[in-house]
Amino acid sequence: MEETNFDKIKQRNIAEEMKKSFVSYAMSVIVARALPDVRDGLKPVHRRILYAMNDLGMTSDKPYKKSARIVGEVIGKYHPHGDTAVYDSMVRMSQDFSYRYMLIDGHGNFGSIDGDGAAAMRYTEARMSKISMELVRDINKNTVDFVDNYDGEESEPSVMPSRFPNILVNGGTGIAVGMATNIPPHNLGEVIDGTIALIDNPDITIKELMENYIYGPDFPTGAYILGRYGIKSAFETGRGSVVMRAKVDVKEMPNGKHQLTVTEIPYQVNKANLVEKIANLVREKEVEGITDLRDESNRDGIKIIIELKKEVQPEVVLNQLYRLTALQSSFGVNLLALVDGKPQLLNILDVLKNYRDHQIEIITRRTQFDLKKAEERAHILEGLIIALDHIDEVISIIRTSKDDPEASAKLNERFELSEVQAKAILDMQLRRLTGLQRDRIENEYKELQALIIDLRDILANHERLLGIIKTELTEIKDKFGDDRRSEIIDADIDMLDEDLIPVEDIAVTLTMNGYIKRTTVDSFNVQNRGGKGVKGISTYDEDVVDQFLVMSTHDSLMLFTNLGKVYRIRGFNVPGSSRTSKGIPIVNLLDLQEGEQVKTLVRVKQDDEESKFLFFVTKLGIVKRVAIDEFSSIRQNGKIAISLREDDELIGVRMTDGENEIIIGGNNGKAVRFKEDEVRPMGRTASGVRGFDVDGGYVVGVATDREGQYILAITEKGYGKRTDIQEYRLTKRGAKGVKTVNITDKNGALVALRAVDGPEELFVISSEGIVIRTEVDNIGIYGRSTIGVRIINVGETDSVSSIAILKNDNEAEEGE
Repeated sequence: MEETNFDKIKQRNIAEEMKKSFVSYAMSVIVARALPDVRDGLKPVHRRILYAMNDLGMTSDKPYKKSARIVGEVIGKYHPHGDTAVYDSMVRMSQDFSYRYMLIDGHGNFGSIDGDGAAAMRYTEARMSKISMELVRDINKNTVDFVDNYDGEESEPSVMPSRFPNILVNGGTGIAVGMATNIPPHNLGEVIDGTIALIDNPDITIKELMENYIYGPDFPTGAYILGRYGIKSAFETGRGSVVMRAKVDVKEMPNGKHQLTVTEIPYQVNKANLVEKIANLVREKEVEGITDLRDESNRDGIKIIIELKKEVQPEVVLNQLYRLTALQSSFGVNLLALVDGKPQLLNILDVLKNYRDHQIEIITRRTQFDLKKAEERAHILEGLIIALDHIDEVISIIRTSKDDPEASAKLNERFELSEVQAKAILDMQLRRLTGLQRDRIENEYKELQALIIDLRDILANHERLLGIIKTELTEIKDKFGDDRRSEIIDADIDMLDEDLIPVEDIAVTLTMNGYIKRTTVDSFNVQNRGGKGVKGISTYDEDVVDQFLVMSTHDSLMLFTNLGKVYRIRGFNVPGSSRTSKGIPIVNLLDLQEGEQVKTLVRVKQDDEESKFLFFVTKLGIVKRVAIDEFSSIRQNGKIAISLREDDELIGVRMTDGENEIIIGGNNGKAVRFKEDEVRPMGRTASGVRGFDVDGGYVVGVATDREGQYILAITEKGYGKRTDIQEYRLTKRGAKGVKTVNITDKNGALVALRAVDGPEELFVISSEGIVIRTEVDNIGIYGRSTIGVRIINVGETDSVSSIAILKNDNEAEEGE
């Protein structure tokens, strides 16, 4: 049995060993894998790929070569990792949706924005792109340091000359140990302009850079950048969040529907996943109103088509998609890069200064290299000229020498030549003795002397060196610069749906058969009383208008049904239609039960601090009062508002402040007036108490003294009048009331009762859909027992259906 060599076992503290090993691993990942160098913006794997391709001659002017050959070269010589890591990095460098300026010119399937992977490396081909040639330009002129590769048999550059600021131009992403970097791409022209501005003015501020040169990131996929706050933070501190939003065109189609066309999406968003997410939201009814979704993208660009229902607001749907999908995304900037081999968080000025200093070193070393080569060549030419001046003696010395060393020694002794010059003379061909060749040598010598003076002047004159950097950067900008793709716009990042809808007055119409629509108030012109009105709605199958209400797009609409339930929607969510259209069935808007019909509409104004109660009045004269807070949260499937008695239904609901007077009118022409505190506050599900003894008839209207000082009464034949509210004596609830209008065959039964002041506008709508809009001041003030004056001229088969009041302060109130 073999004995164990215990003397070779070393004792170690496991905690110390783990700490030491992990720190070594972490530093290796940070420095040699995950973070880019601030000077060239490249990670080691990208730098090795480009160097290997350049070394193999796979430049932009040469034919494509198999990707497998490139990957093999990189792995075998420089990058001791898996082939997948190298190929994936190479693929990304060739994708126009990943890199703002691609560093590799790929030939074949290199993946897609839908997340499709590239073809296997044995199928694809590649070469360096034209702009990547600028990263390696002058690399053979001793401009950068070379280090040994992993096995010491090869050498590789520690950094690229990088003749443009690649770290900002193409950005980069990397996750190290305990830190990460996320640098967005920028526009080449803007970055070069900013670099030149820094060279011209070393004291330039970040604010000046932002305002005049580098406006912000410029993503390869375009899209919008919202606001400048995130950019400012990223430029000043190295950290910030840049919000991106897809570019969407909204177009109205011939059939009245709207179509959303997505043409540009945020950076790093998977298009296929985006389309799938939208489809899921539609399927789960989180976003409603979308009828069709299709992806028509091709090689010419992105084109996602979203078709909407006719009645929905396209801005609202689009805003919901921004909130719920990657159509609006954020790019978290973390400008972390290696500076002198150490990770450092940089602002944009730090980056440009490091790049400027790198270019100063590159141009200095290149000039020194060129100067040394020129001086060496001039030294040789000096020897050749000496030899040509004494050609016969030189030939004699060579002929009499037994070998090269002896000839070299004699030449050195006779003409005081160096060994290099002597060797050049010995290597000189006989054809160089011609007169033409002599002239060429002398001309070359003169040109070299001028070049040497020029190169020495560059090294001695710092301003001239900076000028060369600026000139060469401008050349690159002129050659490769392009227009900005990402447009920076001033927009609210978190916009509510209503922020996208203009505040305007709308008229909401509901028919007996349950068709609802909204139109602009401007659709109805003001007319004198007694006019015939205009067509306000198209009705079918003997359908008649039941309710008509004027409100604002930003108000809420509470809809009370015959079953005593209440629903709540925003004004802009009521489907819009033309003045003469029918509208849509309300069952498409609300989750109504079988047999449930909307009977009363109530407008809830925004920021209404005065209203404290909702006062309910039913057809049979039952009333109740409920605190308005009971209705602050209403689910989509509705809420119980009142428990109705048999054969009864809700007629009207009014907002009150707790100290109002209530006036209730019946079709028999009578009305009752009492204080609202006669009715104690009740719960939502209570059925209420008797408020008006309608004496066999039914209630047609309810008003409060907060709405106005006059009672407006309208009869079915189109007659109306105003009566001072004080003419109605104050009674207890439950009374039979007093006469409010004299009912005759000429004017017909009472159909509407409201409280007004006078400056308001009155909308009167007939059962056949005729609407008249007139000033309330045009209606005379009469006593309670009169029939009033003609308001609307209705036909023999027509009658007044409902009314609505629009106040001068744009306060619209519900009709009955």
